Amino acid sequence: MAELSRRKLLVGGGALGAMGAFGFPTPAFSREVSPWTWSPTASIAGSGTGADPRQIWDTEADPVSAELLDSGAVPEVNRLLWNWTRNDQPLPDGLPGYLVDFIEKARELPSWADRAKLETAATFNKSRGLYLNLLNGVGGGMLSTAIPKEAWSVYYSKGGADMEDRVAKTSLLGFSVGSLNAYRPDGDCIVQAVKTRLVHAAVRHLLQQSPHWKWGVPISQEDILVTWHTLPTYAMRKMREWQVPISAADSQAYLHVWQVTAHMLGVRDEYIPATWAAANAQSDQVLPPNMGPTREGVELTDILLSQLAEQTSPASISRPLVNALARYLVGDQVSDWDQIEREPIWEPLVARAWPLLVKFREKLIPLPLVPEVAWVLDEAARQYILLFLTKAKETKIEIPTINRPEG
Repeated sequence: MAELSRRKLLVGGGALGAMGAFGFPTPAFSREVSPWTWSPTASIAGSGTGADPRQIWDTEADPVSAELLDSGAVPEVNRLLWNWTRNDQPLPDGLPGYLVDFIEKARELPSWADRAKLETAATFNKSRGLYLNLLNGVGGGMLSTAIPKEAWSVYYSKGGADMEDRVAKTSLLGFSVGSLNAYRPDGDCIVQAVKTRLVHAAVRHLLQQSPHWKWGVPISQEDILVTWHTLPTYAMRKMREWQVPISAADSQAYLHVWQVTAHMLGVRDEYIPATWAAANAQSDQVLPPNMGPTREGVELTDILLSQLAEQTSPASISRPLVNALARYLVGDQVSDWDQIEREPIWEPLVARAWPLLVKFREKLIPLPLVPEVAWVLDEAARQYILLFLTKAKETKIEIPTINRPEG
């Protein structure tokens, strides 16, 4: 909390204004339960029960992680799965049979997965990595800390006590989705998604035992959808706002890789939007009402921005510049909820410079070899971020065994 001593923590709640920067309708932040009205006919499944996703969790992963935790098997399972890293890699010997059964089923791509679209998405990520890394990393991070249920889940789980490690492990999944070989046999997106699914189930089991937890069963299907919309839906909206040229094929492919990822994370097909129109409609229903200020979110924001500032130089301008960039990406409403300080010098500079940078970059993209060079630079940046966060130690997604340590 030392970093927060210079700030006044937000203690109130309620709506503070419009979220026009997102293109969302004006929200009235409320934790009141409203009817679930998004139709499953707009989903990738095309049909469904229409059941409220706030009351649905993961019936396949939850009993597996609970049994692993209750039996004390998690440390050995983490050790055995440490070197399970490729999509096509057989599982190691020695895992409990019920875990093997779950993973073998969970690692299968859905029948509707389109290999051609996944390859097109990889090419799209290759040329648009700069925008996607910025939006999914900084933008998505700031949105997530302004989602109370997500902020609470992160803060009171084990990862909340070591945010560098928590962000590094989250980045493993995010970077794998955007990699060139994400869902190829030699990629690792399936592995990262299955491990994340087990982590979510473990957090559900553990948080309900925490003396600090008072919000029911965490990480429902809706909660995952809310987070999902802070990534592809938000990113596509912002790129459209920045007038980044995106073909219909690239747009559909980018949506598809995230549709597949949602499925691999355990989201039921009846909740996965089939089109961008359906995604935008679902986002407008579930995201604004689930956003607002919390003390935990403010603290997590400060930690995340401090980490980002440490990656920039010179140090004397890094934090103000990072604050200005964050405010530009998510707008004043979310920034005020997250208590991101205003930067009267840097904010107008970022607002003027970024659109010019986008236009300049887009003029270069069609030139020979530019996408390849851009990908190399973006990949170098990703690896640097992971290197910084992990302190050059090998980091992999592991199932937690405890909540946030006391003290």
